[in-house]
Amino acid sequence: MTETVRERSRSRRAPLDERGQWWRFVLVLFITAVTVIPIAAVVYLSLLPGLGSASTGITLENFVLVFSQTNVDYWLENSLGVTIVTVIISLAVAAPAGYVLSRVRNRLVSGYSLTLFIVQSLPVVTAVIPLFMLFSTLGLVDNLGGVTIIYVGSTLSVAIWMMAAYYDSIPISLEEAAWMDGCSLFGGFVRVVLRNALPGVLSTAIFCFLLAWNDYLISVVFLRSDVNYTLPVGLQTFFQQNATNWGPVMAVAVIMMLPPVILFAALNRYFSVGGIGGALAGR
Repeated sequence: MTETVRERSRSRRAPLDERGQWWRFVLVLFITAVTVIPIAAVVYLSLLPGLGSASTGITLENFVLVFSQTNVDYWLENSLGVTIVTVIISLAVAAPAGYVLSRVRNRLVSGYSLTLFIVQSLPVVTAVIPLFMLFSTLGLVDNLGGVTIIYVGSTLSVAIWMMAAYYDSIPISLEEAAWMDGCSLFGGFVRVVLRNALPGVLSTAIFCFLLAWNDYLISVVFLRSDVNYTLPVGLQTFFQQNATNWGPVMAVAVIMMLPPVILFAALNRYFSVGGIGGALAGR
């Protein structure tokens, strides 16, 4: 009798559970559509003929136009160079700094942590004018190196916090085992902690990449020459006062979207944290 009642209750709950799954599916489908439709529209408009074109239907002439008649190749090279250097320097500093923030507990480190929080809470726009005055005396205005310095400074505080948060999830017992096997403090950090923190390193790298790649404010203030523009500033030059040829604009927008998409596609399979749990098996 009891088993029959349980079977009936389960059969009644099953349609409700399935109904809940359908609502989740519809919600996910709606969110996906809201995200994908604008991207699909940009790609579609980039393939349509621009103003004054004799072509009809789908065409690549907008991409040919921007590469042949504008400096988009220079803008792409500048954006890639500035972004890659920003990512490398930020990771090189944030990885050991985050380890200190995660493992060491004293007043000096706590003050350092509080300073990072205060620096990050300040918007970048508050520092643009003082930095412009300083960089103008140093000859770093209209210089990609000067823009890179600002990008590194603006990403570093969050990068350190991200690395410290991921280090907190790695048990210190792994390092202790490495020390007992003869590793130094630095050796344990490189061979044990840093290797297990690969997903955190990649997440931090992607954050730094997107911040430097998508920035417009700093680039438009500090860059003056057309050949020194990054892609966001170069894209703005296509907008005219009376009319805008949307074909080339969308073509440059597609070019801007490609590197982040390629980066996510290449690094997606490395986002796994299962190795840490396996390292503690039997303990």
